[in-house]
Amino acid sequence: MTTTDAALLEMRGIVKEFPGVRALGGVDLSVRSGEVHCLLGQNGAGKSTLIKTLAAAYRPDAGSIYWAGEEVSFGSPMAAINAGISTIYQELDLVPHLSVAENIFLGHEMSRAGLMQRGRANKHARQLLTRLGHGDIAPATAVGDLSSASQQVVSMARALSHDTKLLILDEPSAVLDQGEVENLFRVIRSLTSEGVAIIYISHRLEEIREIGDRITVLKDGRTVATGLPVAETPTKRLIELMTGRSIEYVFPLRPELPPGDEVLAVDGLGSGNLVSGVSFSVRAGEIVGLAGLVGSGRSEILETIYGARRATAGTVTVDGKRLRTGSVVGAVRAGVGLAPEERKSQGLLLDHAVYQNITVSVLNRFARAGFLDSRAERKRATELTQALDVRPPGVERAVRTLSGGNQQKIVLARWLLRECRVLLLDEPTRGVDVGARSEIYQLVRALADSGVAVVVVSSEVEEVIGLSDRVLVVREGRLVHEAPATEINEAQVLDLVMEGKVA
Repeated sequence: MTTTDAALLEMRGIVKEFPGVRALGGVDLSVRSGEVHCLLGQNGAGKSTLIKTLAAAYRPDAGSIYWAGEEVSFGSPMAAINAGISTIYQELDLVPHLSVAENIFLGHEMSRAGLMQRGRANKHARQLLTRLGHGDIAPATAVGDLSSASQQVVSMARALSHDTKLLILDEPSAVLDQGEVENLFRVIRSLTSEGVAIIYISHRLEEIREIGDRITVLKDGRTVATGLPVAETPTKRLIELMTGRSIEYVFPLRPELPPGDEVLAVDGLGSGNLVSGVSFSVRAGEIVGLAGLVGSGRSEILETIYGARRATAGTVTVDGKRLRTGSVVGAVRAGVGLAPEERKSQGLLLDHAVYQNITVSVLNRFARAGFLDSRAERKRATELTQALDVRPPGVERAVRTLSGGNQQKIVLARWLLRECRVLLLDEPTRGVDVGARSEIYQLVRALADSGVAVVVVSSEVEEVIGLSDRVLVVREGRLVHEAPATEINEAQVLDLVMEGKVA
């Protein structure tokens, strides 16, 4: 990688306050041209606030920003982009009904006499997509018709449509399978070889090891370490810096007692072209993991069981009672709960209070003479959030203000209150920091130990194997292999998801 000792970007003593909250309390960051600088920290550490301040979405309350050796104050996000700073946020800001080319050149359209030159835009879009290794994405395709991975590629192409000198990537691998991650790293290495600097934010420490050069760690809105060489900094040290304590990044011990009676039975389940002939069962106290590539049908299997997707074949039974296809209400009444992959858009009411998100599925329990007893709601929600150690405390605050890990705890609290018999978890630790991951793993195991039948979907093979009692491998909407978690390894799973067989 082509790196230089001189700093392209320096942020010194950055402070950012919101009403009642000091999000950044003096952050320092120095990034060189041609390096991958990894920004680490738990959810709520200040990473998002810092990059939004750099991108001029926020104005700092104190501190200085130096760009190419000169102190700057960008007056708008467009000013930062024009200076060469591009940001790709975890939640992509694309316009679904516009084409790929229109999204790439949005805000600096190729036009003449007020009319967009579509042919020219498509040509340049194709060049950018080819540069990113995705020349197969058609520039005229509506972005809303693309997969999540392809949409991220479009976002990167949009960033590169400007003269980008610093590219900020916020959790870029969250929606990618292993092959897409490898392609992302190839693109990053190509960009750094051209002198582009990368700020890379990820909770996946194994990715930091593979792609990063140096590391800055934030905790509670402050820099606790900066410029750490990736190759010389042990993982244990990084975890201690992020959390302020030593955490063993391990999965809960599996119980010695065998699981109980069958709770969930799926027989010949199909849903259009997405799910075909899926059969498996889960017993009380058992955690079954579904492993597969993005788009393999893992999430669709959970959605069909839950009734959010109509089954075109097969049956689902809970405690021996058959569920009505396509009925979420029926599934919930039977004791099935789902924590969806996109918790912010599908699992939470972001602008509602914590207690309202927890009690929403059992409001009848808090009804008194036709009116909701909000005091009782708050009391029960407080008990659950205290038990789950949701931080910061307070059930009146909007869920939007919580970190990803704590938002996931709110989703789980909802189903704890519902006293589920079956809990379906789709990517339960996506965007969750290492400390909160350990807490969620312990919580899931505790739920299973209490007699809940749990099904987990995760893109991280290590997580599927480490958390589950049994592993089911999904490929093209079908189950291609089943094994006890103790009898299968990561390499075997990857062979199965790629080739359909173990090499």
